[in-house]
Amino acid sequence: MNRLHTLHILNKTPDHPRFSECLGTLGPDDAVALTENGVLGLVASKALGSVQTYALKADLSARGLSDDNLEAAAIDYSELVNLTLQAERVISW
Repeated sequence: MNRLHTLHILNKTPDHPRFSECLGTLGPDDAVALTENGVLGLVASKALGSVQTYALKADLSARGLSDDNLEAAAIDYSELVNLTLQAERVISW
């Protein structure tokens, strides 16, 4: 993977104002890592389809979501750490 400009770590539900605020700031070299309730955005938000998106496997599982049919790469915690190391900056929402 090429170096990311910004990794956005998003833990808010799709109905939270910060969810749409985060999506509004995404640039072409950015990525989103969905954690906690943020993974619910994979089934509720169409806006994630054009963005490089990752979701924590543990949070998907905890919310009864399967990573089989989602438009995101399911990652574990060590892969999330690796993403933060590849990004020029990291923003938590």
